[in-house]
Amino acid sequence: MTIDSFSDISLTVNGELVTRRVPVRRNLVDFLRQDLGLTGTHIGCEQGICGACTVRLNGRIVRGCLLLAVQADGAEVTTIEGLADSGAIKHLQDAFHTRNALQCGFCTPGMLLTAQELLSSEREPTREQVREYLSGNLCRCTGYQSIVDAVLAAAKAVAAS
Repeated sequence: MTIDSFSDISLTVNGELVTRRVPVRRNLVDFLRQDLGLTGTHIGCEQGICGACTVRLNGRIVRGCLLLAVQADGAEVTTIEGLADSGAIKHLQDAFHTRNALQCGFCTPGMLLTAQELLSSEREPTREQVREYLSGNLCRCTGYQSIVDAVLAAAKAVAAS
């Protein structure tokens, strides 16, 4: 196999079956952005540290920059667009807006995916649990206080509904 090798992959992205021929060395986030036009997933550090490339793979959040697209063959991938379109993160989106938990917005998709995963397993997280869970997502603008406040507010809103 050479560097220029290609592979056919089929995966479900945001509920839609997708089949493409991709370079075997293309990472998942580049596939989502370049091949599918899903630009909500961002490319940051390309080392899995910043969390900007966070997507859901088979129900668990992963770093899209650390996976090759061919590794997602047969998998189910959910991006920020899929969660937003389904309404699954509306409570978080509203809380982020109300609490001014975003500024430049670069980290926001990864934060929302990560926060949604936390809230799906922990209905009433503590401030420390939120901080710990979001610790793999870097934000250079907000100082995290408003992000943590927004996640806690979303948890309370869900509990009250």
